[in-house]
Amino acid sequence: MKNKSFTQKVLEVVGKIPKGKMLTYKGVAKRAGNVNASRAVGSILKKNYNPKIPCHRVIRSDGLIGEYNRGRAEKLRKLKAEGAIV
Repeated sequence: MKNKSFTQKVLEVVGKIPKGKMLTYKGVAKRAGNVNASRAVGSILKKNYNPKIPCHRVIRSDGLIGEYNRGRAEKLRKLKAEGAIV
């Protein structure tokens, strides 16, 4: 069996974040196997347009929502609609 790339692992981790929940970029990096790769996680998610991968559920460690490739307003709207934030 071929080893998964870090990108594949990141997308797999993010794909499993349940509706209404969030993970930090650092938390995703840790679960994907490299706790020091938070910035790499952001770069990977910036390029993702697969609607099955809920990138909007990944936030910064300081509690701010962070960036989103469809715009911060859309990220905020989605998180509110899912009940992740008020």
